[in-house]
Amino acid sequence: MFNQSISDEQLIKSYVSGQEDSLRLLIERHQQKIFTSILLLTKDRVLAEDIFQDTFIKIIQALRKGYYVENGKFLGWALRIAKNLVLDYFRKTARMPKITDSDGEEDLLSSLKFADDNIEESICRTEMDDFVKSLIEKLPDEQKEVLVLRHYGELSFKEIAEITGTNVNTALGRMRYALINLKKMMDKQQIML
Repeated sequence: MFNQSISDEQLIKSYVSGQEDSLRLLIERHQQKIFTSILLLTKDRVLAEDIFQDTFIKIIQALRKGYYVENGKFLGWALRIAKNLVLDYFRKTARMPKITDSDGEEDLLSSLKFADDNIEESICRTEMDDFVKSLIEKLPDEQKEVLVLRHYGELSFKEIAEITGTNVNTALGRMRYALINLKKMMDKQQIML
């Protein structure tokens, strides 16, 4: 019924006026990017699927209530909703994303393994990982988000800017301040990694 030449704004108007197929096309058009961004943030496919569904529930509610302002940036708006839902989830559960490897699930900061760790080194590394995680948790949300996406999600600053709804320079600046703040916290506690 609809084709790709119809803009997002036209689909939104059509949906709001009662054409349910318009919403289906809008979702199909953007689902890959939105789901991928959620998955990169959560590192958990099942959780990403849940948050993806919640994202479109929020989008539908906002469209029905007239909260979306037509500015030609539907995807950016949808990505911000998804990102906020992910952050809300992490705040609520007070956990950091996990990285999964071929051996199974592994803690985010424990993904750096060294071949010949003895028990003492392993205990020290675990304690240091926990300490670094506690410092990361103390960072402002915007800095923490960029740090996690860059170092643990291995995203480019361009991808981070798209997910966070900012520009590349803002993402770079947040990363810089995150590293400066981490260094200050470690200096204050006289810790060397």
